[in-house]
Amino acid sequence: MKLVLRYSALLAILAISIGPFLWQFATSIKGPNEDVFVPDFIPDDPTFGNYAAVADVVPVWTFALNSLGVASVNVITNCLGAAMAGYALARLKFRGRKLAGVIFASSILVPFEAILISLFLVMRGLGLTNTLTGVVLPGSIAALNVLLLRNAFLALPAEVEEAAVIDGANAWQRFTRLALPSVKGTLVVVALFSFMFSWDDFLWPLVVLSDQEKYTLTIGLAYLQGTFVQNQRLVAAGTIIAVLPLILLFLLLQKHFFRGVGEGAIKG
Repeated sequence: MKLVLRYSALLAILAISIGPFLWQFATSIKGPNEDVFVPDFIPDDPTFGNYAAVADVVPVWTFALNSLGVASVNVITNCLGAAMAGYALARLKFRGRKLAGVIFASSILVPFEAILISLFLVMRGLGLTNTLTGVVLPGSIAALNVLLLRNAFLALPAEVEEAAVIDGANAWQRFTRLALPSVKGTLVVVALFSFMFSWDDFLWPLVVLSDQEKYTLTIGLAYLQGTFVQNQRLVAAGTIIAVLPLILLFLLLQKHFFRGVGEGAIKG
């Protein structure tokens, strides 16, 4: 009986989790004569023409390329910058190291909306408003990623690094040849988080961008909903276009992701 209840609960959670996505996908391939408000997961007249119709009216692929460029740069800067900062906090001895760790941890608690105006003024002062560079900079090194890598580096045996010091390795050599290869799983987690947060970000690109040609996909989808307010099939197709890359990326890297979560877990 307990086993039946357990699997029933799991099936209910699964239905709640993926049911809306399946309904959205089914809506995106429904024909023009089908009711989009009926949860029919297998359309009577399926068609992928809705995806082509989205691209014909809205430059959705341009928006997607802008998002891909922003997300890719964010992945690179977070993996490199957060790794260096995390290694310094975990392995290098310097004055103020504990204070720096507290500052990184405290910054996670600050809502983005609280610093939104300040960030915009900084970008305007640097002349980076209405540029994709201005979209990238605020998220180029996330405090959460720094802390994840810090904890992963702390898990490395001290004896191994001490042996490298005896062999004459400097800090950069220990970082690149010893530390980084040992935290590949956590780097995958950082890459996934960075890509996901950057790809899904809506508020900051909305504030800093004004030209439609530079819009990211999330802003483009909002524009899509305004354009096709009476055609939910095209709205659903645009949503699937936005979500599909994240799903594929996670499916490809899920093994490394779960291993990396354990490496970078915050320990008490």
